This record gives sequence, structure tokens and C-alpha cells, in this order.
Amino acid sequence: MMSRIFAPRGGLLLCGVLLTGCSASAPNQAPLQTVAHVNLNRYLGTWYEIAKIPNRFQKQCMGDTTAHYARRADGRIDVVNRCRTKHGRYDEARGVARVIDTQSNAKLEVSFVSLLGWHLFWGDYWIIGLGNDYRYAVVGTPNRKYGWILSRTPLLATTDRSRVDALLERSGYNPAAFEPTAQTAMHSR
Repeated sequence: MMSRIFAPRGGLLLCGVLLTGCSASAPNQAPLQTVAHVNLNRYLGTWYEIAKIPNRFQKQCMGDTTAHYARRADGRIDVVNRCRTKHGRYDEARGVARVIDTQSNAKLEVSFVSLLGWHLFWGDYWIIGLGNDYRYAVVGTPNRKYGWILSRTPLLATTDRSRVDALLERSGYNPAAFEPTAQTAMHSR
């Protein structure tokens, strides 16, 4: 879902966490665990945001929030986050992600701020949950301040949401802190 998702112009940060800059876990919590391995080629493509911990980066977003990931020639990943605003327009942010743990591919950093081609600020984007068939993903940050639930479709099955909520609890998140995202599935990329 990365993460604002949409960058300085509009200010969003989905599925990529912009400017978190934290790598320490919350006090009295075990370090955040990621999935054992992510096949990045399977992870690429479009994800719908199902829910998120509310954040300042996405305050303008009223719904239809998506993230699109595409491989670049240099091995990094292009990130395009998009959402519908209260005026019915779409806000979009473009960024780049880099893998920081090549053993698992589950720990990435995302940047939506660039100056003369240099990415100045990187935020944590850790994949802590992933459906076996890549139909849903759960993204978090080590400090547990940010979190997103993503799906390949605009709706997440009830059984999958139950699995996600159990994972969030085991990971030190409060599932009730995740605000649902309205998905009308009427927009196109």
C-alpha cells in the first residue's frame, strides 16, 4: 500500500513510509519481524489500500488509495501512490524504493523527496505480512507508528482480514488503530 504517500506537492505516503527515519522498535516491544522472503517480481504491480493507521501524509485522502510498484533498470522500484481527495480529484506522488535487506527483500526504504536527482529522505517500508498468493500484504515500520493493509483487489475477504488482524496483534500493533479506506473501484490508473 508505502507512505506522505503522496509527496511534497500533495503530501501522501502510502505503502512507503516517508520520513519516518526510525529503525528502533517501540519501548518494551520486541523488534518488528518481517516475512521470511518477498519475491519482488510478484510484489510489483498495483495494490489497493484497505486500511491504514491515520497519518499526516494522507490527511487529504478520502478514498480510492492505491500504490503501484514497477522495477527500474537500476534495480530500484518506482512507486506511484494515488488517492481521491474530498474535491473528487486525484492526488499522486511519485517516489522510489530500495531494498535494504537483500536476504529477505522484506525491508525496504522509500523516498518521495528528490533534489536534483538525489533522494534526501528515506522512510522504512517493512513487509510484515503477505498472503501466500500475494493477494494481500501488511506493511509496517519498526516503531509501529505507521502501518498499512494492502490488497490486490479493492476488498479484502473477511477471513484474510482476520488473519491480518491476528498478525498485527502478534506484531505489537493494535488492529483497531487501522482506519478503513473507502474503495469505490471506479477509478482507473
